[in-house]
Amino acid sequence: MMLDLGPFSSDNFDPKKWINAATQSRHSQESVDEHLAELESKLQMVSEEIAASLEEQGAAALLRVPRATRDVLRLREDAVSLRSGVSAILQKLKKAEGSSAESIAALAKVDTVKQRMEAAYETLQDAAGLTQLSATVEDVFASGDLPRAAETLANMRHCLSAVGEVAEFANVRKQLEVLEDRLDAMVQPRLTDALSNRKVDVAQDLRGILIRIGRFKSLELHYSKVHLKSIKQLWEDFDSKLRANKLATERNEAERLSSSNEFQSNSPSISFYSWLPSFYDELLLYLEQEWKWCTVAFPDDYKSLVPKLLIETMAAVGSSFVSRINLATGDVVPETKALTKGILDILSGDMPKGIKIQTKHLEALIELHNMTGIFARNIQHLFSESDLRVLMDTLKAVYFPYESFKKSYGQMERAILSSEIAGVDLRGAVTRGVGAQGIELSETVRRMEESIPQVIVLLEATVERCVSFTGGSEADELILALDDIMLQYISTLQETLKSLRVVCGVDHVADGVGSKKETGSDKKDGQSARKVDVISNEEEWSIVQGALQILTVADCLTSRSSVFEATLRATLARLSTSLSISVFGSSLDQNQSHVSDDGTLESSLGGRAALDVAALRLVDVPEKARKLFNLLNQSKDPRFHALPLASQRVAAFADAVNELVYDVLISKVRQHLSDVSRLPVWSSVEEHSAFPLPTFSVYPQSYVTSVGEYLLTLPQQLEPLAEGISNNDANNDEAQFFATEWMFKVAEGATALYIEQLRGIHYISDRGAQQLSADIQYHSNVLSALSMENPPVLATFDTCLSTPRDQLKDLLKLDSGNQLDLPTASLVCKMRRVSLD
Repeated sequence: MMLDLGPFSSDNFDPKKWINAATQSRHSQESVDEHLAELESKLQMVSEEIAASLEEQGAAALLRVPRATRDVLRLREDAVSLRSGVSAILQKLKKAEGSSAESIAALAKVDTVKQRMEAAYETLQDAAGLTQLSATVEDVFASGDLPRAAETLANMRHCLSAVGEVAEFANVRKQLEVLEDRLDAMVQPRLTDALSNRKVDVAQDLRGILIRIGRFKSLELHYSKVHLKSIKQLWEDFDSKLRANKLATERNEAERLSSSNEFQSNSPSISFYSWLPSFYDELLLYLEQEWKWCTVAFPDDYKSLVPKLLIETMAAVGSSFVSRINLATGDVVPETKALTKGILDILSGDMPKGIKIQTKHLEALIELHNMTGIFARNIQHLFSESDLRVLMDTLKAVYFPYESFKKSYGQMERAILSSEIAGVDLRGAVTRGVGAQGIELSETVRRMEESIPQVIVLLEATVERCVSFTGGSEADELILALDDIMLQYISTLQETLKSLRVVCGVDHVADGVGSKKETGSDKKDGQSARKVDVISNEEEWSIVQGALQILTVADCLTSRSSVFEATLRATLARLSTSLSISVFGSSLDQNQSHVSDDGTLESSLGGRAALDVAALRLVDVPEKARKLFNLLNQSKDPRFHALPLASQRVAAFADAVNELVYDVLISKVRQHLSDVSRLPVWSSVEEHSAFPLPTFSVYPQSYVTSVGEYLLTLPQQLEPLAEGISNNDANNDEAQFFATEWMFKVAEGATALYIEQLRGIHYISDRGAQQLSADIQYHSNVLSALSMENPPVLATFDTCLSTPRDQLKDLLKLDSGNQLDLPTASLVCKMRRVSLD
């Protein structure tokens, strides 16, 4: 059995566990006593070996201690001697430092003098060389060796920079400029031939000559000049086709006139829309070929040469491009096509009266812009290796023909929307004969309700056009245009609403409760009375139904405008994200350059993929960009109103609709209650008879029963409107609340009118008090049937009128204002001639 001593050195050694483990590892045939005895003997042997080893090692350690002590003393002595030696060296260095500083200063002065002498020597040599070069340069030019001439001129330039502004060499400086121009002129024909015939080696040599004399700009200009001619031929191909097509048309027309048989022209018409994509394709192919060739011929310059060629091309055809776009937009509308005019002509006012910008004009412009956008993306892919600034300048040149149109975008949209909304049928209501007022009202309300989704669709299409055409860079102008057009539309609705008031017969009627104050009541009451006689009950209810339908117009306008404004805010938020406003806007606020050498714009615009039309425009107009970014940042706030003025006008229109509907619903009540305060029954007295007559109950009069029947019938009139609103179960509760709210509003108005008439009674007899009490009780029962509480004022009228005259004073003293309305009770006492003193 082997004995493992490892567990004994552990800090967590447990003797019992170790013995149990050793016992369990014994052989199955070996007894425990034998196993433990053997284990004990082995432990004793090991312990004796350990003790012997410790004793031996301890004796050896005691022998080594004196030797170690002697070594420590010797090391200490060596350290002391080393310290003294280092101190002596430091003292010597300090002494040497003082003397060497003076020596170094003297050497620096000597070196400065030496450098000046060398510079003067080199200057003298350059001056001598310049004189020699100036004398021999004509011979070099005469030899026709252009590289050698370039080298000579470069040396002359170097020598002139070395000698500085010396009067003696002023003529040489002028001579050098003339010679450089001369050499440039000598290079140009050869460079033209090399570029035209694709001579790579010759082009490279000539480039080296121009670079040597600092004329790289000349290389750019000449490269563009050589290729611009070919590209302009592509552009002028459209005019050639137009002329050929015109000649063919004239020839065919002449043949048709001279021939007895009818003749159909087979010459196809040429449109700018069909021609522009092919021009872009040919131009892109030309640029691709130039890019590939320049990568070989000018490996250091192709990233700027080819983009510069495209920039120069767009500058050369820019005015013609704008003119063709303008005419192409006019071709889509017969009126402007006949006049050979386009959008810019309409905007300038140089058009006959009645011709306005139409949606087709702008859609045609957007279609052309989309074609250019495809070409711009291809160019961005082709020039992806170019510097970011170069790429941006190139794309701006590609989009430049549309800039004048984009600057007038807000004006265009205003004109288009105004024209489209003017085409929506919003005729006001006209007064018809008896029996036709309800029909006129219903038709007008239908036109109003149908116009709302039409206008919202027009506004939504405007937002889509703005994003498609300007990329959102004209979002601020879009908001202003939409707000103005919404104001124009709502103003038209309000004018139509005024005409509805005339048709409904409430243009001059008001009650002071939720409407205008009433004036000239005698005359108007007479008009109302005559109206009651003329208009049938059926037509009255048709007018009520038509007026209630106006509420759906207000509800539709409110909901649709709210949804449109929320959609508009979401669009502005997307624009904010796409343009990376948070980074780009901060650079604008700090008045920093938008493009830096290390590609700042690339990070601020979210990388090269974001070089779209909006970003390119905003770089050059920081003030406009700042305003746009402020608008887009504000749109992230839920409280932000994209159309602030329109939102206020929508609310005002809804209030006007509610006022009209209330006036219509309350008009019949007003008619029946108009003369209540002047009824003769209030001052009537009982007739005395010699015979005893039976006492009969007092019945409510016709005026109050008519009002009550109208109020009780009103829920049935509101039910169709509630069903129209409750088109699903989710809105059922809302519709019921809506109908109940209007029923309560009309009932409260009727009660207020009734109380106002009661306050106008100057005197009431006992018999009149009984009659009025019966009338009030009937009205109170109607309110109870409508689940409304009886107002305290009306209850006070009833209590004071039903109380005998001689007990009225005691009633007021006993109540003391607990249940009665004291001002009303005092008024009734005054009516009944009861003194409270």
